[in-house]
Amino acid sequence: MRGATSDRFPQNNFPSTPVFVNVLISILKRQLTMRMRTAETEARIVEAAYECFWRSGFARTSVDGIAERAKVTKRTIYGYFRSKDDLLAAVLTHYRELAAERLKRIGDRMPADRDGLIDSYFGQLMGWASTTPRWSGSGFTRLVVELADLPGHPARAIAKRAKAETEAWLARKLANAGVPKPQLRAREIALLTEGAMSLTLIHGGRAYIEAAAQAAKHLVKQK
Repeated sequence: MRGATSDRFPQNNFPSTPVFVNVLISILKRQLTMRMRTAETEARIVEAAYECFWRSGFARTSVDGIAERAKVTKRTIYGYFRSKDDLLAAVLTHYRELAAERLKRIGDRMPADRDGLIDSYFGQLMGWASTTPRWSGSGFTRLVVELADLPGHPARAIAKRAKAETEAWLARKLANAGVPKPQLRAREIALLTEGAMSLTLIHGGRAYIEAAAQAAKHLVKQK
């Protein structure tokens, strides 16, 4: 026989099972930490961009300004987002989630009767406008107006879905209150809401929101 068995099958160099498991756990922990840091950085960029777009609009916001607010480099931002347009789409997706949470809070405060529902809805709109520093209306509306000449921009599709979700939510509220033709009434109230916000920005004060509330009360009484 040629050589001992140990010569033909040399002992492997793998670490023992407990050591191997510890090494694997350490690697997985590092990977998890890196993913968490990556997610935190991306969230910080989106939040900073959200604040910048909300205050200054899309055109007047620069990537440099977003980077400064997020406390990252401009290069880091482009590592997460290919362009300012892609970043805007991410911001609107984030804002859409915030808007859904806001609608839930609004709905939780609404009474079930028609007039009470309308008073609460427009009253909360008035409170939002009067207590928010430098209030500038609906972020979706403002940004889409800026992109009016870009019908294929991804941000417009996101804004469209968000507005449709708000209208559907309002239709459900009206239906629960026994309002006839709730989808139609919801669309009409959506028009009143957008008009009230725009005219409040132009004129200031609460008169146009109050007028919209009175008009909405007439609408929900129609058959």
